[in-house]
Amino acid sequence: MANKALFQSVRGKLPRKADTRNRAGGNAYAFDDKHALAQYVATGCLSHTFYADAAEQLDDVLKLAAKLDAAFVAKAAVYARTRAHMKDTPALLAAVLAARDVALLRRVFARVIDNGRMLRNFVQVLRSGVTGRKSLGTAPKRLVLDWLAGRSESQLLADAVGNDPSLADIIKMVHPKPADAARAALYAYFIGKPHDADALPQAVRAYEAFKRGETLDVPAVPFQLLTSLPLGPNDWVEIAKNAKWQMTRMNLNTFARHGVFQRNWVTRLVADRLRNPAEVKAARALPYQLMVAWMHAGEGIPGEVLNALQDAMEVAIENVPAVKGKAYVLVDVSGSMDAPVTGYRKGASSVVKCRDVAALFAAAMLRRNGSAEVLPFHTAVERVRLNPRDSVVTNARVLAGLPSGGTDCSVPLRELNARRAEGELVVFVSDNESWVDSKRGSTAVMDEWARFKARNPRARLACVDLAPNRTTQAHERDDVLNVGGFSDQVFELVKQFSEGSLGDGHWVGEIEKIEL
Repeated sequence: MANKALFQSVRGKLPRKADTRNRAGGNAYAFDDKHALAQYVATGCLSHTFYADAAEQLDDVLKLAAKLDAAFVAKAAVYARTRAHMKDTPALLAAVLAARDVALLRRVFARVIDNGRMLRNFVQVLRSGVTGRKSLGTAPKRLVLDWLAGRSESQLLADAVGNDPSLADIIKMVHPKPADAARAALYAYFIGKPHDADALPQAVRAYEAFKRGETLDVPAVPFQLLTSLPLGPNDWVEIAKNAKWQMTRMNLNTFARHGVFQRNWVTRLVADRLRNPAEVKAARALPYQLMVAWMHAGEGIPGEVLNALQDAMEVAIENVPAVKGKAYVLVDVSGSMDAPVTGYRKGASSVVKCRDVAALFAAAMLRRNGSAEVLPFHTAVERVRLNPRDSVVTNARVLAGLPSGGTDCSVPLRELNARRAEGELVVFVSDNESWVDSKRGSTAVMDEWARFKARNPRARLACVDLAPNRTTQAHERDDVLNVGGFSDQVFELVKQFSEGSLGDGHWVGEIEKIEL
């Protein structure tokens, strides 16, 4: 009789054999084309990452978009902008549609190109020739003209900040026909042509008067237009009083240097703005942006403002799922996670690392799920004690400061299996480039997941990937979700997945549901 110890039946689904290698050289599963494009547009900033350069990412996105139907490309562009809050990849997909399906581009243009920065990105990509054309062409030009005509004067003034191309460059390209004297004067003002100064919007007239020294009243114009001017303490107070939410978050240290917080009423005003739930949501504030603002706050920033940033964090993470039962959050702190989450850019790399975002995700999960357990890992599990009652920022900083090493994504699951842990949800937050545990057959992650599932048949595995790539350590199936990105939308998808409310294809299925 055969040895029962060797040939006992395996409970649950057998792991599928790995079908590719990841960029680190480890065994992996390849995403299908739709999922791969979704991964790129939700995480890719078309800049160098730890494992791939910008040109390689661009080439991959263009090839994937060419293979997929135009409707999915359009939906991916909308998702990338409205839910993942990306800037470069949605503009790139819009430019792809300009060369491929202008009718679809018309249907999504306003949702993807929703401010001046996005318009500049779209025009820059289109004129570069990477999508097959080097000019706007009749239909895209008409879309730009309609876009300009639909913007208010205050919106256009904000849109005018930025270069390469500037809004003035775009106006010169498309030659808009102004609807009235005020718009004619504003267009001429932007491009440096003679104009009727009396017909300009009040904000522009006030700005020009302020520049000429004719008034001491700081005009309500975009922050960037003022910073090049000689400003006094009272001017900076006025700027802080009128600043939008994102501009406030980004310039707390600047305000402190110029004595803004020496006035208690300004401190209260800034704090109330930062913690205002409506303003946090309207600004599309990403949790990691708030963490960065808190981490880099200088000594001159009052405690009331720092507390307001943490209050804003609670708003930004409100989609973090409260899970029924036990949850485990497996946080990758390996060396590759030290790469900037938005990639390396000469002179402009983000100070936020992938490990910072992973740590923030884990800390947020712990805050909403006090019984959750966080297991940081590289080639071993790092021992750390976190207090669920501590702030999200406090726990995130502890996790982000842990030692690093190689990448073995199976090691935390192996530990859970060694102690026969029970639970309902396991969440990986990683760049998915496991290589230490590479082996023949299936990935080590799927082997360990099969053992975990044998004990916990209702358990679900969510793999959150922070890097643009085409592979995963756990192939998609009914109990495995692969999702990319670092916006609050990831929290929402993990929540739906944990509740069993996502349909076939999980994340790609949600993109497919977008109405065009």
